[in-house]
Amino acid sequence: MAEYLITFNDEWVPEQTEEDLRTKSVAGHAVIAEMEEAGVFLFSNGGIDASTAIGSVEAKDGEPIFSDGPYVETKEHLGGFCVIDVPDDETARYWAGRLAVVLNWPQEIHRFPGRERHNRPAETP
Repeated sequence: MAEYLITFNDEWVPEQTEEDLRTKSVAGHAVIAEMEEAGVFLFSNGGIDASTAIGSVEAKDGEPIFSDGPYVETKEHLGGFCVIDVPDDETARYWAGRLAVVLNWPQEIHRFPGRERHNRPAETP
């Protein structure tokens, strides 16, 4: 099994009314329930936008330098995400497609190495 991150960018979402958001929340939660029933759901969060950013950090001279909020020039913000654990890319695409359809906005899929890779000792060159 591999872990996948399904995300959408807040900038990809057209203007939504409160009713649109309520309807899409119900539909999105229904897909999440299907993921849970299938045993592939790990974690999700939605409703994220620039207003939820608590700061930015960058390294300067080997030290973290924190600032309030996102970078001013940043135009794109994570809108929401879901982490799933499925056997292959095709299955990850299936679940991302289900979310894209019920929410009616684009989703992006990222594959992460499986947990077994994180627990192995580092290879020596």
